[in-house]
Amino acid sequence: MEDSPTVNDVMTRTVVALRTGAAFKDIVKTMREWRVSALPVLDRQGQVVGVVSEADLLPKEAYPEGEGDLRDHVRRHPADLRKADAVTAGELMTAPAVTVPPGATLAHAARLMARCGVKRLPVVGHDGSLQGIVSRSDLLKIFLREDEDIAEEVRREVVGHLFGTCSAPVRVEVRDGVVTLTGRVEDTVLVPLATLLARSVPGVVDVRCALTGRRRHPGPDAGLPDPEPTGRA
Repeated sequence: MEDSPTVNDVMTRTVVALRTGAAFKDIVKTMREWRVSALPVLDRQGQVVGVVSEADLLPKEAYPEGEGDLRDHVRRHPADLRKADAVTAGELMTAPAVTVPPGATLAHAARLMARCGVKRLPVVGHDGSLQGIVSRSDLLKIFLREDEDIAEEVRREVVGHLFGTCSAPVRVEVRDGVVTLTGRVEDTVLVPLATLLARSVPGVVDVRCALTGRRRHPGPDAGLPDPEPTGRA
């Protein structure tokens, strides 16, 4: 199989970041100017130490509510009170930041986003330096791949490897990212593996497998009754 696409292939490399001392209003202005809802925060060495999102800024606006509501909310969400009083990125940020290395697969990045409930991940090198940002929309770029490109890779890397280069009986069709495999194969044990490998090809949305075993022609003795015993020892 070809190497799977990585975060490095789809990430946004031009990234705006904040220093820990960035002021509240400057954070809001930067978000508005760059049209983003979250920004990575860097320390003096340029390493990613946290992320400030719109959710981190909202407590500043939310707390001028009625005293009864405020007291109840503070009791349930004490961290919001601290953020309501915060005035710099270092005080507001969510830390430590959830990050991903550039060599991570897109599947790994997607699972990390889902598990941590975030929409984007700072991409950091081995030294913790910021190299880019990968967002949900970046991960979805792979599904813009042309159907014929997907079909060619499935034929070459899946069908060719599993069923041999002379695999004309296996047909591969791709429409809107959905792969359809049809035909007859010698060994049906490989059919589930073909489905699994085809699904792992970048850009594949789904796989519909209709592969069946090849019919075997009966031999010359097929269907003939067993010979009668002769009674000889």
